[in-house]
Amino acid sequence: MRQALRRQIDRRTIIALFALLGMAAPQVRASTYYVVVAGLGGEPDYEQRFNAAAKDLEKTFKSAGTNTQAYVLSGPEATASHLKDTFRTVVNAARAEDDLVLILIGHGSFDGTEYKFNLPGPDVTGEEIADMCNHVPTRRQLIVDTSSASGGAMRAFERPGRAVVAATKSGTEKNATVFARYWVQALQDPASDTDKSGSIDALEAFTYASKKTAAFYDSQKRLSTEHAVFDDIGHGEPVREPDTKQGAYLASFTLFRFGKNQQAANDPAKRQLLMKKEELEQQIDILKYQKAAMDPADYKKQLTTMLLDLARVQQELDK
Repeated sequence: MRQALRRQIDRRTIIALFALLGMAAPQVRASTYYVVVAGLGGEPDYEQRFNAAAKDLEKTFKSAGTNTQAYVLSGPEATASHLKDTFRTVVNAARAEDDLVLILIGHGSFDGTEYKFNLPGPDVTGEEIADMCNHVPTRRQLIVDTSSASGGAMRAFERPGRAVVAATKSGTEKNATVFARYWVQALQDPASDTDKSGSIDALEAFTYASKKTAAFYDSQKRLSTEHAVFDDIGHGEPVREPDTKQGAYLASFTLFRFGKNQQAANDPAKRQLLMKKEELEQQIDILKYQKAAMDPADYKKQLTTMLLDLARVQQELDK
């Protein structure tokens, strides 16, 4: 009975994952809209650090090719009013098949009830940020909040179809974070591409940045004051590493391509093949979640078919 119940739960999880990733009817994502905000530093050191991180991300995303749109707000331009104007632009331009990525760099605060991201002028609350994202028609969204106390924003941000990464596990971790530094570094370092796919997904970036953050505190012989978490199913408790329920959606979210994959993304003749490759890789990840509830022979048959399809697509891309 326990085994039957476990399989029933597994099937429900799998169905939810298929719905979340859109596997029932794969669609090519035409563009990715990146919105990067470097908030109020308060001190020259933080001001310089936040702005430098935002500029590095702007350079990275703009090098990604013609199918990306990057909006970067920093310094005196990073106000709540300008942020709302930027989102209005994205709302009018984005389509359902596109992706939205919002990255917040700076200081945050949490009073036990409400999270706020610090900006020049009036701060913006977690609920206000979520509302801006809610109006963007893209089905797939990612919010990366690298600020202090960012864990306090998780409840406000979470929604099915949206993955959320926070630099802290709760709103009570209020010290300035270093997670942002390593999140930016993850998109610049090919070593973060652990599956050697030629692209960096959000789970790879999260894992890279989390490990680098922990190593930083170890090297300084200091007790860590930040513990990054993520939620990619839109409800429940955030986690610090992937498990049987969380992680598949984050792994499906491509953040940056390089080398041949970047060239393919910028080549209209190969872009469809690249999207097909990424869809197949996502389907293989989902199949792995099914394994425990499947007949071994059926699992092997489906996996073999997908791997052969993937090999054929990769062969076409390599021509």
